[in-house]
Amino acid sequence: MDNWRITGAIALFVIVAAIPLYVALEVQDPPDEPEVTDSASTFVGREQCIDCHTDAYESWLGSHHDDAMDVASEETVLGDFDDAEFEYNGIPSRFFRRDGKFFVHTEGPDGEMDDFEIQYTFGVEPLQQYLIPLPGGRLQALSTAWDVEEERWFFLYPGQDIEAGNWLHWTRNGQNWNGMCAECHSTNLRKNFDAETNTFHTEWSEIDVSCEACHGPGSRHVEWANIDAMGRPVADNYDLAVSTSGIDNEQLVAICAPCHQRRAETGDYDHAQVDLLENLVPSLLVEGVYHVDGQILEEDYVWGSFVQSKMYEHDVRCDDCHNVHSTKLHKEGNALCLQCHIGDVYDTYDHHFHQQVVEGEPSDGALCVKCHMPEQPFMVIDYRADHSIRIPRPDLSVELGVPNACSTSGCHDDQTVEWAAEHFTAWYGTARRPHFGTVMAAARSAEPEAEDDLHGILESELYPVIVRATALNALQAYPGERTNDAMRRALTDDDSLLRLTAVDAINPQSPELLANLLAPLLFDPVRTVRIRAAARLAPINREYLQAHQREALDTQLAEYIDSEKRNLDFAAAGANLANYYMGQQDYVLAERYYRTALDVDDLFFPAKMNLATLLAQQGDNAEAEGLLREVLDDYPEQYDTAYSLALLLAGLGQLDESLNYLEQAATGMPRHSRAQYNYGLLLAQLSREEEAEAALSRALKLEPASFDYLYALIDFYYKRGRFDEALTLAERMIEAHPAQRFGYDIRSAIKNR
Repeated sequence: MDNWRITGAIALFVIVAAIPLYVALEVQDPPDEPEVTDSASTFVGREQCIDCHTDAYESWLGSHHDDAMDVASEETVLGDFDDAEFEYNGIPSRFFRRDGKFFVHTEGPDGEMDDFEIQYTFGVEPLQQYLIPLPGGRLQALSTAWDVEEERWFFLYPGQDIEAGNWLHWTRNGQNWNGMCAECHSTNLRKNFDAETNTFHTEWSEIDVSCEACHGPGSRHVEWANIDAMGRPVADNYDLAVSTSGIDNEQLVAICAPCHQRRAETGDYDHAQVDLLENLVPSLLVEGVYHVDGQILEEDYVWGSFVQSKMYEHDVRCDDCHNVHSTKLHKEGNALCLQCHIGDVYDTYDHHFHQQVVEGEPSDGALCVKCHMPEQPFMVIDYRADHSIRIPRPDLSVELGVPNACSTSGCHDDQTVEWAAEHFTAWYGTARRPHFGTVMAAARSAEPEAEDDLHGILESELYPVIVRATALNALQAYPGERTNDAMRRALTDDDSLLRLTAVDAINPQSPELLANLLAPLLFDPVRTVRIRAAARLAPINREYLQAHQREALDTQLAEYIDSEKRNLDFAAAGANLANYYMGQQDYVLAERYYRTALDVDDLFFPAKMNLATLLAQQGDNAEAEGLLREVLDDYPEQYDTAYSLALLLAGLGQLDESLNYLEQAATGMPRHSRAQYNYGLLLAQLSREEEAEAALSRALKLEPASFDYLYALIDFYYKRGRFDEALTLAERMIEAHPAQRFGYDIRSAIKNR
């Protein structure tokens, strides 16, 4: 049976327990030495900008960026703090004032009721949250928020029982401002997490999203502007760190993207970087984050949708629709779209088949955005539009179960998706070309026919890069030389997202080949690509690298480790460090960081699985078994875990129970050849011969040249006197593995019997 595997690098979000003390976090001064791309330029604050840029400032004032965060005061707090009461799941909360300050009496980190001071407001519309200081420099977002329009308190996770200690509880890291929210609500944010003391020393230049959040640090620009106009030298971009004029749509969208995308962070955003991936890892269109057709599912923050759109493909930019300072739309209703589209063609009944006016009111059905940018609610009441600006496809709702603008977005929710598809077809005919969503759905189900289509998507530049990168990522489920070739080509692609995806996904047959492929990426122009390449190369023998590559590896590994330590308030970072130390065979540090990850989030199953692997290797089978069972209790469809538990139980001689878990794994992962192989071996051992033959045959079909799978099936047939079938496979083995003696020996034994 095969050895257990260590799960690969992860990058996302999670939490740490708060200590039961309550301290205030003071309003921050600007960091003493802000780190920026242009070392000669520093952050100076918006007060330096107002005199020359009055119109922009007045437009920004009162915007969502201006109100992204503020000190709690009579002017900024919108919620009812006049002894208002709210109860959820049996836990009461009372909102009140005391000595001119705002408080809530509610359940604290230890499950006990206490008074907590509201120190900051967070957001302004359609809801407002409130930040409470907890020990270690933490600010925590209360899970009860204020509905601005309805003027009511409401719970952000209706239907969920979130007890103290749960990572989603307002006192845990799921609601931690420092790591989860702060980067995009303040300017020049430095998280400054100290893993040794489990404390934050978070700093900012300005509390909200101010001028330099988009234009970059402005000291050199201010110096230039203060020179008399007649004597000012010619300065590139007026000595601003970020160009906002004379740029194309890709560059403009990239200015907004760091905060308006679902992503993981590998470093502080410096407001002046050239490539998005310098300090970020954008989420691909993966399960649980996006619908299979690329529509928003979770809080995906626009960028991942917009870059799928034909608008983005045809050079449309954020500022074509939004005023960049006020964040408001330039025009209301269809007038916004008719800036570019012809009204006589598109703003007509013959196009949208809806009345313009219904019962004296404008009809939603005639609005462009209702069909092409359907909304979904997040945080219960915050309706956000899908920015992929797609043609409605109710037929995909029938086929794939994805939302559509007609029957699943509030317009005709009393009708079935079949009803919507029938009407759409009657109006517009059938879709003229397939959608990548059908391919992604097949790939998520590991259907064999999806492989060719995934390659087709990857190889076609007609698809958006984020779709191609998602296809590349999905090809991991289809190992083989064709996938290896695709990964190798992606490593040299001009787009950094494809290179990064290939770095994480490529699985060459030998450490030497891995070194040959990834060593050049240690010199990639984009930081995140470099450090992730280093992480993949860390476990290999350094003899495979040249001297200058070993030097670069050391440099990039140090950066990678620093990046992960910076993010140890997330469970994924602890797991990544543990995986790194496993590769270095430093099992003490590996165990430490797996446990650090689980201290942050005890539901983070990759860390739990890998810790179980480590403990089993050290002979602690009891704790390893317990951890794997915990994962399956929390995530019954985690078939990798079922497979690992089956192998552990088999090693302990518990064959019947092992068989149950192997069956789960083989059924749930039909393209996991090793699961089919081990399932077949155990079935044969238990004399369930027909099922054993079927499982071993499935494994060989998935990897026709595998020596192990050929050997197992030859042995199976030989021991049962099925010599013709054994001989056929022996010939295949000789052809595939001419250097292996077994094929010749078994062929000779069969012929000479």
